[in-house]
Amino acid sequence: MERNNTERASAAHPDERIPLSLIGSIVAVGSLAFVGILTETVMTVLFPQLMVEFSVNTATVQWITTIYLLVVAATMPLSSFLNRRFRLRTLFVAAVVLAVTGSLIMIVGHAFPLILIARVIQGVGSGIATPLMMNIILQQAPRSKVGQLMGVGSLVITVAPAIGPTVGGAISSVLPWRAIFVIVIPIVLLLSLPVGLKCIRQTRPTEDAQLNPLQFVAIVLALCGLIFALNQAGVAVSEAVSGGSGATAALRPAILAVVSLIVGVGSLLFFGWSSRRSFSPLIRLGWLRDPVVLLHLLPYLLLPINGIGFGYVITNVAQMSLGTTAFVAGALVLPGALIGAFFAPVGGMLYDRFGAPRPVLAAIGTATLGPILLLVFSMHLTPGLLAGFYFIFGLCYALGYSNIMTSALSGIDREFTPDGNAVFQTSLQFGGAVGTALFSTILGVAQAGAGEEGSAAFRHATAVGGAAVFAVMIVICAVSIVSLVAAFRLRAARRR
Repeated sequence: MERNNTERASAAHPDERIPLSLIGSIVAVGSLAFVGILTETVMTVLFPQLMVEFSVNTATVQWITTIYLLVVAATMPLSSFLNRRFRLRTLFVAAVVLAVTGSLIMIVGHAFPLILIARVIQGVGSGIATPLMMNIILQQAPRSKVGQLMGVGSLVITVAPAIGPTVGGAISSVLPWRAIFVIVIPIVLLLSLPVGLKCIRQTRPTEDAQLNPLQFVAIVLALCGLIFALNQAGVAVSEAVSGGSGATAALRPAILAVVSLIVGVGSLLFFGWSSRRSFSPLIRLGWLRDPVVLLHLLPYLLLPINGIGFGYVITNVAQMSLGTTAFVAGALVLPGALIGAFFAPVGGMLYDRFGAPRPVLAAIGTATLGPILLLVFSMHLTPGLLAGFYFIFGLCYALGYSNIMTSALSGIDREFTPDGNAVFQTSLQFGGAVGTALFSTILGVAQAGAGEEGSAAFRHATAVGGAAVFAVMIVICAVSIVSLVAAFRLRAARRR
């Protein structure tokens, strides 16, 4: 039935063509998002080096990635308001300024807190750019080309994770790691900015939307509280299992974890309650009453825990357990992520042709084989096995993931597309932040009390932590598949 509906929609619009200005807009805004994600994944592979330079442990250094993803996630709820209130070109220029400013601070900053401030600034820029690109596609793309262009948009922002670890390893082997940010500034100023100023079009009028600061503070507190609770819970467990005065040292982070969890959950509940009663909510949430949309949203939130967290796990297990260099560790992620990224538009075309159920379920189901094989071979891994099993996941994940949001938003009114995009993009980034924090916590707990890095005991402990991570990944994939099956069945039942 869904296939027939898609075919009829395509037949009804046989002459729909994609405007060149739309392609230019996607390239401009997408390349800006690309730079942000590139710098995020570049830093992941450099964690061992950064731990030495700034004299911090694993739980602390991961905040370079986590705080970036968290700020992106906290900024994205504003995208619906920003889309209604400001012109697209104005938002684009603001994102460019923030990206360049953050990169300049990364170049000159030599204290860990200053590095975190730079990541916050860069996160705000990416939090504006990524949903801006998706809004442009959803609002301006011909109906029969939405899946294809969403795949292109996914390609633009998923190539960065593919090459990020490799770029980070390669550059750090011949140049200081700060050279990465020297390189990205010309990309933003010489490619993204001029193309965006020329091509971005305003196709809908702006509105006199009002920002609800209380709701914004609530969603920021919710996201920060939940992530900080997870981080501090990991610190507490690590201290508790490390021996010595571990039990006493674990008390403070345990208390912080509980308080942060209460703040996070309470703020999230307040945000939902306030949004339903507000005349001008930060995000209109009425469309979330549809269980089909909610069943799509759950896997869209969960799967990035694996998708983004995989880059951290592969590169760190390779270095800390298998003893590879940073360059080799980064290169292990490249085949699966890069090939997968280039297949994202293929997934979109399959969606346009066959609808959502078969392409999405086949892709995510096959992707699950990656962590299953990694778990089976977890204590006997080689760099080649790491790369090969990740290739299975990366390729199939890219084929199916972006279609989940496309399928969900196809069932809501176009008026609420910016709100849906804001929620789904926030979920993606929050899931990524959870993935990095959760998996670094699992590895940190496994490594606690295992001796110095590089020792046989430490390498074995890292391998054990990796096995635990792969088991969690399998559970996440299974829950996501069950949720998607339920969503597609409920939608099909409505159409009978």
